Amino acid sequence: MMRNISSATEFCLLGFPGSQELHHILFAIFFFFYSVTLMGNTVIIVIVCVDKRLQSPMYFFLGHLSALEIMITTITVPMLLWGLLLPGMHTVSLAACVTQLFLYLAVGTTEFVLLGAMAVDRYVAVCNPLRYNIIMNSHTCIWVVIVSWVFGFLSEIWPVYATFQFTFCKSNLLDHFFCERGQLLKLSCGDTLFTEFVLFLMAVVIIIGSLTPTIVSYTYIISTILKIPTASGRRKAFSTCASHFTFVVIGYGSCLFLYVKPKQTQAAEYNKIVSLFISVVTPFLNPFIFTLRNDKVKEALRDGMKRCCRLVKD
Repeated sequence: MMRNISSATEFCLLGFPGSQELHHILFAIFFFFYSVTLMGNTVIIVIVCVDKRLQSPMYFFLGHLSALEIMITTITVPMLLWGLLLPGMHTVSLAACVTQLFLYLAVGTTEFVLLGAMAVDRYVAVCNPLRYNIIMNSHTCIWVVIVSWVFGFLSEIWPVYATFQFTFCKSNLLDHFFCERGQLLKLSCGDTLFTEFVLFLMAVVIIIGSLTPTIVSYTYIISTILKIPTASGRRKAFSTCASHFTFVVIGYGSCLFLYVKPKQTQAAEYNKIVSLFISVVTPFLNPFIFTLRNDKVKEALRDGMKRCCRLVKD
């Protein structure tokens, strides 16, 4: 049992400023993004499961990445939409706030670990193709996914526990659209400097630690691709990595801005923008990034649509 978790039993989310008309416009925009995110990522999961052409480690990891994207956006966006639709401040209980923050951080950490594993997978595929099926066998892939999920959830227990050990007696007004850690620490009456520093070190270890295998893998991948004599061969080799590389740049870039810094309690508006990018924009882009440049996925989608049309006609 945690002692002195908080003097507040609930928090009021201020969300976005502006008129009710602006809120309705934002609601329509974010609802569209959320709907496309759910549909696009669900389609990827389904075709990866049912299409035999996509029964490979890369698409196995992609299916789990899409599931994580659905989770990360569902953890935050419904609360955002609810706050935009209804007038006044949106209230969230302390228990719901703890749960939301934990799930948000745990799913994000799991995604980072999985992205690092996907980079290693691309390295083996490009730099050691003859041994690819031996190294990246089904047993290895399953264990990689299990470790990613377990590490992601276990690693965020202490940071969330430490955040809610403080007494939030300054106010219960949270200047954000969900229970974001930096804004929660702003409400604390205690000295959060040491905790913020420890959280910063943990963010460095998790983000930079998972980014290191990505950097090393792509260094070898680029070196190998440049040695391919034909331009068509180089394009084909790079096309297998382009989607993952694009997603890595977008995902890691936004999280480095938000979490890898000593001071966690930066300006609320800055926090909201970066959080929107992580929770709304990146999950929305994921289906497009991994399908527009991937011939196998596009073929699977076309075949799936043809089968659906035939079923409708019958």
